[in-house]
Amino acid sequence: MFGAKARRVAVVAMAVVLAAGGVMSIAAEKPVKGKGQGTPVTVTDEMRGAGIVSSGVKLPPIPPVTGNRKNPVPSWGKPLPYPIVIADRRNNRLIEVTPDKRIVWEFPSPDLILYRGNEDVSFSPDGKLLAVSEEDNYDVHIVDYEKKEVTWTYGVPDVKGSAPPYLNYPDDAHILEDGNFLTADIRNHRVLILDPRTSKIVTQWGTIGKRNHNPPKELAAPNGATPLDNGDILITEIGGAWITRITRDSKVVWSVQAPNIRYPSDAFPTVDGKHVIVADFWKPGRVVIFDPATRKVLWQYDGKTDEQKLDHPSLARELPTGDIIVADDLRERVIVIDRKTKEIIWQYGVTDTKGHKPGYLWYPDGFDIDVFRDWKKALAGR
Repeated sequence: MFGAKARRVAVVAMAVVLAAGGVMSIAAEKPVKGKGQGTPVTVTDEMRGAGIVSSGVKLPPIPPVTGNRKNPVPSWGKPLPYPIVIADRRNNRLIEVTPDKRIVWEFPSPDLILYRGNEDVSFSPDGKLLAVSEEDNYDVHIVDYEKKEVTWTYGVPDVKGSAPPYLNYPDDAHILEDGNFLTADIRNHRVLILDPRTSKIVTQWGTIGKRNHNPPKELAAPNGATPLDNGDILITEIGGAWITRITRDSKVVWSVQAPNIRYPSDAFPTVDGKHVIVADFWKPGRVVIFDPATRKVLWQYDGKTDEQKLDHPSLARELPTGDIIVADDLRERVIVIDRKTKEIIWQYGVTDTKGHKPGYLWYPDGFDIDVFRDWKKALAGR
């Protein structure tokens, strides 16, 4: 195993070499010596997962960006209106799947030291970049979608800490409208906004070492930080199942405990922005939509049959159709649930079966919706 210093040298050296070949570059603050120095983490077989794998599919050319979140490309309709990029955690890859279940884009790990265990992913506002977090690799990345390159990293792989540039189990990743990077640093009990141009922390909510709900000063193991349309941030705390809406200038708009939730994961707004949808990372798992003004449960999914039940779902979102898409992590699948009937109407991944070939996933932990590229038009006739 590397020591902390040797590991940092190895990672930086690797990044420089790879960057010279056009694969990636890394920008990060120099580690702070003394108090807050990073601690190396033992990498287990479980953390390595399948290693470096690919589906083996011949991928089509990437269509240009012609849509955005406010004006998306034409919908595919039900059951899944748009392709999705999946963070396939234990396959150490990102994979994009169309509603008809074709793999159209894939990003396998370029190197298992730098890139391993991608567990959350989201598009930048212009659709050209992907924000990625890796909890048990202790880092976050920006990936160029078209070039398929890691272009920025914050954190030191396999080293946990709290002083710059260390993180301790970072979860969730978003690129904001101003280009800054948002992540929840769970075990440091803080949410960070980072400037990728300088790799400096520009905003911190929460206090290192204090697991307590008192936003914005203190947070209790935040595992979700989601940007809203007006620039506010929705923070999810494991401790107490608190969901908090906070402005960029650190003013709390509201803070409520999610009803019927034991272990909240990555709360999101509903499509109309009025309500909150949150997954319960539990077995059996659950999805709840509630009104933050009253805490009234508006919709809840528990699953009636064995096939319908969830096992540690980490992310749930409302689709433009009103149906619900869920990352059902430990059942190795991403599913769409009909809002009215509560039946599973779409699924990618074979239930309870790990794999990396077409149709299979291993611990799908996050996803985002590709409203940016008209894959339906691009694939017509293929």
